[in-house]
Amino acid sequence: MSIVTRKSAREIDLMRHAGAIVAEVLALVESELRPGVTTAHLDELAERHIRDSGATPSFKGYNDYPASICVSIDDEVVHGIPGERTIRAGQVVSIDAGAIWQGYHGDAARTFVVGDVPETVTQLVADTRLGLIAGIGAARPGAHIGDISAAVEAVAVPHGYGVVRQYVGHGIGTRMHEAPQVPNYATSQRGMKLVPGICLAIEPMFTLGTWECLVRPDGWTVITADGSLAAHFEHTIVITEEGPEILTTV
Repeated sequence: MSIVTRKSAREIDLMRHAGAIVAEVLALVESELRPGVTTAHLDELAERHIRDSGATPSFKGYNDYPASICVSIDDEVVHGIPGERTIRAGQVVSIDAGAIWQGYHGDAARTFVVGDVPETVTQLVADTRLGLIAGIGAARPGAHIGDISAAVEAVAVPHGYGVVRQYVGHGIGTRMHEAPQVPNYATSQRGMKLVPGICLAIEPMFTLGTWECLVRPDGWTVITADGSLAAHFEHTIVITEEGPEILTTV
């Protein structure tokens, strides 16, 4: 992931279309998300909608990933594999979805709460979304990748959240993961300067405990090392002359 490409107006239109499909998938999954539903059912709904829209799931087959969306529950941060697990009341469920339209990707994620949860959990989810909004707001022409990272982390620090470091945002286009990487925490490096035409997937992941993560034996599911709950939000954006534009919306 070393070469950063600026996208043309045509390429951005294609990504905007892919992003709209992803946004529709997340809305569809949200409408079906309730106690008793299996994660496999959510995956089936998502794949059907993506393919019926004339697109291809970004995730299915990517490094042999077996599903079309990721469904991560409670202490699972990202990359949870859908299967026969049943959603229960009181759980935190993160859905990550991607679609390819005419060779271009859209990628987005949202975290939902199912039923009643403690206020600390509700706040974690709300603040992780605010971290995403802050990161997007910092993605302006003339700013740097480090400005996005610092803006995201600044939302987490006052609450003592863990900010996941092993998994970060990224460039996106004809490949789901392109340069540059977009950390969710401030570093000593300002990083690349942002110019119009650069497309990024910004995706904060906050936890109620440590930032450290482990990978389950399935080789995919990422969990918090201390078992604390996690939340994950993501949008694909493009830098324009006027500022950031969210592509994963309808």
